[in-house]
Amino acid sequence: MRNTARWAATLGLTATAVCGPLAGASLASPATVPASLHAPSALVLTVGRGESAATTAPVRAVSLTCAPTASGTHPAADLACAELRGTGGDFDALTADAGVLCTREYAPVVVTVDGVWQGRRLSYERTFANECVKNAGSTSVFTF
Repeated sequence: MRNTARWAATLGLTATAVCGPLAGASLASPATVPASLHAPSALVLTVGRGESAATTAPVRAVSLTCAPTASGTHPAADLACAELRGTGGDFDALTADAGVLCTREYAPVVVTVDGVWQGRRLSYERTFANECVKNAGSTSVFTF
């Protein structure tokens, strides 16, 4: 049942992030030139308490659209998109903030990312030891 809720949230937010910008396209005149020739980048990020996405329900979910412009429900969409562009959309290449000190408490937090990055399908999952380590795992992408 938990996976059903995660997939429903992910599917709903992905559909909104990907199809939402297309809703206004039908109102545009045929002579309108596309704003960008780049492939879309629209992601849904979730966070849950536990060791794996298969055994936890999402506690929070945000959408992040990076192309053609930064938008979505992510609290720092501009910074998160800039950070992802710097790694080419590679979530494993995100660097931790070296100035943050976290306790060694083990209270696992799992982050998932589903969607499209520059036209290619993306699915990512990572478990952090605790909330502090998650927030320090990147400058802005995982801080929501």
